[in-house]
Amino acid sequence: MRKIAALITAVAMSCVIGAGVVGAAFAQKYETPAAATNKAPGKHGGMIYYAYSHESDPLYPRDFKHWNYVNPNAPKGGTYRAWGFGTFDNLNVFNGKGTSAGIGGETLMTTNADELSVQYGLLAEYVEVPDDAAWVIYKLRDQARWWDGTPVLPEDVIFSLEKLKAEGSPFYRQYFKNLAKAEKVSEREVKITFDTGGEINKELPYITGQLPILSRAAWASRDFTTTTLEPFMSSGPYRIKTVNAPNFIELERVPNYWGAGLPMNVGQNNFDLMRTDYYGDFQVALEAFKAGDYDFRSENSALRWATGYDVPAVTQGLIVKALIPNNLPKALQGFFINTRKAKFQDRKVREALQHAMDFEWMNNTLFYGQYTRLRSYWESQEYAATGVPTGLELQILEPFRAQLPPEVFTTEYNPPKTDGSGNNRVLLMRAQQLFQEAGYRVQNTRMVGPTGEPFTIEFLLVQPDFERLVAPIVQNLERLGVQANIRTVDTSQYQQRFNTFDFDIIVHSQGQSTYPGNEQREMWTCESAKMEQADNAAGVCHPVVDALVEKIIAAPDKQTLVATTKALDRVLQWQFYVIPQWTVDNYRLAYWDKFGMPATKSKYGVTSGWWIDAEKERRVNAAKAQLRR
Repeated sequence: MRKIAALITAVAMSCVIGAGVVGAAFAQKYETPAAATNKAPGKHGGMIYYAYSHESDPLYPRDFKHWNYVNPNAPKGGTYRAWGFGTFDNLNVFNGKGTSAGIGGETLMTTNADELSVQYGLLAEYVEVPDDAAWVIYKLRDQARWWDGTPVLPEDVIFSLEKLKAEGSPFYRQYFKNLAKAEKVSEREVKITFDTGGEINKELPYITGQLPILSRAAWASRDFTTTTLEPFMSSGPYRIKTVNAPNFIELERVPNYWGAGLPMNVGQNNFDLMRTDYYGDFQVALEAFKAGDYDFRSENSALRWATGYDVPAVTQGLIVKALIPNNLPKALQGFFINTRKAKFQDRKVREALQHAMDFEWMNNTLFYGQYTRLRSYWESQEYAATGVPTGLELQILEPFRAQLPPEVFTTEYNPPKTDGSGNNRVLLMRAQQLFQEAGYRVQNTRMVGPTGEPFTIEFLLVQPDFERLVAPIVQNLERLGVQANIRTVDTSQYQQRFNTFDFDIIVHSQGQSTYPGNEQREMWTCESAKMEQADNAAGVCHPVVDALVEKIIAAPDKQTLVATTKALDRVLQWQFYVIPQWTVDNYRLAYWDKFGMPATKSKYGVTSGWWIDAEKERRVNAAKAQLRR
């Protein structure tokens, strides 16, 4: 399961506009659940749900009025300005082409910033699911409308599923792979049937709730497979007002948005205009923020956080600098090694490369001690492999023993570690030994392979900031005789090279959900390793990994899911596809003090429910004018 709508900074990210849900009564002749009830018998043999999860009960009751973390009386108005890195050349966020920006379609169900695995009806009034989870039937809301006032119909749902499976990005093609067909049941009901090979997969009803719904009429005469800068019809609370590619994009609040009165939208979507300006350099973007050119930033650099905000606007309280706890599961950020290339297919070579990064020295010297080291693909979650496999996890791994390195069964994985002094001779000696075991040798100060070819590595970057972080790794590799270099390109070049596997090593981040499932196919399987634009950055292709991914998808219960995912984590760890980087426990936020905020904070969100405080904005604008004199 992957959440398609972003939670972290729903407003701040501003290129993806989400909404949330539920409320209306069920069809007249069927039982309407009481306030605290989640389900009732449906007319097609299943149970109808106002909120659906295959993992936990909903936090919010049937008759909730709004999310706990919003101000239902929040004023509307004003402009919110954010920033984006790089450029964009495509408004179609669904086809994976070019570098996209814009807005996604509304979905049948939606989540909220207090829960990670429960969905409430958005375009759909409710969902009906049978005990064997072989299909779902959605009842679309009667009031759901496209921006032109026409209703959202079952035909739009059918079109969306077929279009995304046939012409969507690799993510959609893999994620919706088991959604066999959609068919109209009535004027407001649509049925989606699953193909699971006879297995029960209770994640699939949840996945259908994340299906972005496209207007069949609007897309009928348009090519879905190409890049476009022409806005398209949608149904959400914001629409594109101005496109100035590659410089900025503006979204305006839809004045007659059909869902404005739904409980999940009360107190949200408070800005009249949201603008995102694009910058090709992180430092230039920071200077623009301090000059007042935009309102909010989430800082990703320890150096900038420690040294870049020493300006009068901060000391005067005009800019707020805040550390906010990040309660979301941590993504694995790392140097992903492209194993599609022959030189990286030997596991010992990949292990040797792990020893070229001295994290402890980097943290002391470059990061101001702000970070901790990552070690798992499911960091900080119950799925992270620790210790050695036992019990059910061991039973799952045992049939694959002959295909796996012995360390999988005997040793806990941890990245190489130093004392932080910068004396990493022991690490480099181990790296040299591993290269030798893989058939490499140093000849005339250069590392060469079994046939005498020089061993070279290019680190492909899109953020110039990372050059200072990769440089020490390059120096260590050169001490080993490896010819390593750094190449930094713009976002369009980077995206093209990523999509076509034209790189040696890149910096990549792999997020994970709290309930692993179908999305794992796009990340780790042999099929996705061959798919351009897929999110299998390392080109992982291993028969055991493929088998474990399918076992995760078919897991009959949470215990099996946890054990199987731990097994997958352990196998990935010991294949050394990634040199794990680092993480921080807080969001590092900076914003001009012009916002009103709800008294109650959400568990997982940051800017959920913010609005423009007119008095604060006047103060900030007056102070900006003084600072610019």
